[in-house]
Amino acid sequence: MSVIVRDDGFHGEDHRDGPILDIAPDTDPDSLPAAFDGIGMIRIAFPAFADGRGFTLARHLRARGYAGRLRAAGHVIADQYAMARRCGFDEVEISDEIAARQPEAQWRFRSDWTEHDYRSRLRA
Repeated sequence: MSVIVRDDGFHGEDHRDGPILDIAPDTDPDSLPAAFDGIGMIRIAFPAFADGRGFTLARHLRARGYAGRLRAAGHVIADQYAMARRCGFDEVEISDEIAARQPEAQWRFRSDWTEHDYRSRLRA
């Protein structure tokens, strides 16, 4: 099983709107789709928490105009949630094991992701 993390906490799987396009972290950004018709959600794999290539792919997808549901899936940790949101992800899919090690409160603490960056601290 897995847990879906959003700004308001933990959720079960609720995607029902069309096919999911899975993207591997080693995908060349130039090979990303140019059109997104019929795609219900794009899910980018994170094989390890130290592998940040998915963040770059998310930025490229948003820059190309993808406005649909974008999910980071795999080894993402709570400390990376703010970065994932700033890069364009709507949600994160984590394993039950990660959810047990990093409970919902840790993720919700970072849910005000616009405040968890160095720029907001510099403006203060």
